[in-house]
Amino acid sequence: MAFWKPGTVAPGSSIDRDTVNQESAGGGAPAVTGRIERIAVSERRGRLPIAKQRDALLYLLERHPVVVLQSPTGTGKSTQLPQFLLEAGWAKDGKCIAVTQPRRVAAISVAQRVAEEVGCILGEEVGYSVRFEALCTPETKVLYLTDGMLFREILLDPLLSRYSVVMVDEAHERSSYTDLLLGVLKKIRRVRPELRIVISSATIEAQEFVDFFNRTTPSSSHPNSGLKPGEDVHAPPPAKKSRWDKKEKEEPKLDEAVMVRLEGKAFPVEIAYLEEPTSDIVMKVVETVFDIHLKHPVGDILVFLTGRDEIDRCLQQIADYQHRLPQGAPLIKAFPLHSGLSTESQIAVFEPPSPRTRKVIVSTNIAEASVTIDGIKFVVDSGLVKLRSFDPVTGMDALVTTPCSLASLAQRAGRAGRTSPGKCFRLFPATALKALLPTTPPEITRSDISLLVLQLKSLGIQNILRFDWMTSPSSTMLERALEFLYCLGALDEEGKLTRPLGVRMAELPIDPMMSKILLDSHSFGCSDEILTVAAMTSVQNVFILDDGDSIRGELERRKFTVEEGDHLTALNAYNAFIKHGRKSSKWCHNHRLNFKALSRALSIRTQLSKYLKRFDIPIISCGSDHAKIRRCLTSGYFRNAAVAQPDGTYKSVREGALLHVHPSSVYFTRTPPSSFVIFHEVIETTKRFMREVTAIEQDWLVELAGHYYQFRETKR
Repeated sequence: MAFWKPGTVAPGSSIDRDTVNQESAGGGAPAVTGRIERIAVSERRGRLPIAKQRDALLYLLERHPVVVLQSPTGTGKSTQLPQFLLEAGWAKDGKCIAVTQPRRVAAISVAQRVAEEVGCILGEEVGYSVRFEALCTPETKVLYLTDGMLFREILLDPLLSRYSVVMVDEAHERSSYTDLLLGVLKKIRRVRPELRIVISSATIEAQEFVDFFNRTTPSSSHPNSGLKPGEDVHAPPPAKKSRWDKKEKEEPKLDEAVMVRLEGKAFPVEIAYLEEPTSDIVMKVVETVFDIHLKHPVGDILVFLTGRDEIDRCLQQIADYQHRLPQGAPLIKAFPLHSGLSTESQIAVFEPPSPRTRKVIVSTNIAEASVTIDGIKFVVDSGLVKLRSFDPVTGMDALVTTPCSLASLAQRAGRAGRTSPGKCFRLFPATALKALLPTTPPEITRSDISLLVLQLKSLGIQNILRFDWMTSPSSTMLERALEFLYCLGALDEEGKLTRPLGVRMAELPIDPMMSKILLDSHSFGCSDEILTVAAMTSVQNVFILDDGDSIRGELERRKFTVEEGDHLTALNAYNAFIKHGRKSSKWCHNHRLNFKALSRALSIRTQLSKYLKRFDIPIISCGSDHAKIRRCLTSGYFRNAAVAQPDGTYKSVREGALLHVHPSSVYFTRTPPSSFVIFHEVIETTKRFMREVTAIEQDWLVELAGHYYQFRETKR
């Protein structure tokens, strides 16, 4: 694996710091930067607001085991505080400093910048670890990783004995794994009092984290169950003490956690609103971008949209509009920013633009706080965000486009005022502010928690109801998660992990449905093909359908299309890529295939195959018998089953929820060979759309999911 060397291409992000123009050297630059550049790095670090508080922060961390740092974006907390800890000796004697990020893009980008500042090769003293990708060694001193990856380390080392300090960055985003980590770290602290925890938050809700670590364990009543302590007559008997309970030494002291507020430097930002709502948000974004480009002075533009589909469409329309620019006008260079980008594509986002060129970054909400891009003076905000939402009534976990919270809007606008006065264009009327929530609800209260419950069980935490959640999920959501894991065969009738299936499912880095499918695939005689399907569902946008020539894209996809649906179509595309395009991005481009996505799928497949080999699961091919693959998919996706209606729509089999086929599916323009289908996920915008759809037989639901569905004879 190639290492990036600081000084060679100046790739790092401009995370949490002032702009410094770096000239790219022409040839082999040394791994360690020279004296002049080191002085520049030192000066740059010294100008950050957090530099003045270095000694105070280190003192607090010596005195208090938990420090909550409330600090606006751009003060240097993500890059500087880990370096302060490193310089103060917290990584001596084989210990490591862990810094979690809610997103992989942020983890990689911040690690690149810190490696540059430390003057080391990325992957040695400073490294990163994200799902299906890692660049670190056992000697790494500062490790940036996603919160989900740190939780997976807890499964292997429940006390995180390798780490002296764990910093939970961007905790205000309240991702599911962030909340889960906080609860487990609180338990670990009682067993390892020497462990230090730093929690950073960019919003004023930081006091919640202090209160959480200073409060005692929850009472015996059910969290969020609606029952008062005296009325909890149906509560289950106390669970047997786990290894956590045996080692707990004492309740936390009231002053265990302290909060520090760090003021940042912010310039005024002018806010502009639309007079009337827009019906086409992407078109309005493009119009606003070009209006800024022609009427406002120099400064880069940051655009917030909801997801990759909108971002790709926006980039294409910006490219189409380029020829309309007046002669002699500066050019526009547009870049995407979302979680599906390769590492190389992420680096390009943070590099300064060419002369007489304005940079436009079209991003998801990842640019709200996780990363900082220098040079931004204008923000174009759609006011929308795509959030995962679980409906316990229908049992469906969907990505729903919804208005932002007031806190998110403030974060977005603030990106325009980090280095100079800026302007934010909000593409909705000002009257819409009255209906917005003050903050985004924690993810754990609105998404499927089946995987989290599975992993808590794997840690030996059996009584999920009494786990010390920072914000408790509803009892209905817990009930549905336990029911579904039981139906998958991951839990037995007593709610304990089954062996070996449940234990192995908790270990796999994929969702419970796909892990069940993969682990059982050998019994269907198709583990080789399911490995590929699992890898392909872990990447996005394999087919390039919206690049200005959608007809050509659709014609090329038809060469790989399989009548039975999207999963087998993706399998066909992968097999063709391995045979013809593995080393040829040109071949992929000619066939409208995403070379980077397929290359990532190849890497993911290799890693998943290592799990099967370790579990002694044989890798068997079914050849051309695609029915085996579809039956195997049904064994895990049975909850995501739908039946066709006479008007072309679908209804979920168990709850009868109305569904539509997503435009990216092969079934959007054709009829499946059977009326029953299974799907990978639901995307909800104006309608509920099924993505990754495959046709199945009704009898397979009876055979493979008779424990989940109730069937009855109908009278004719």
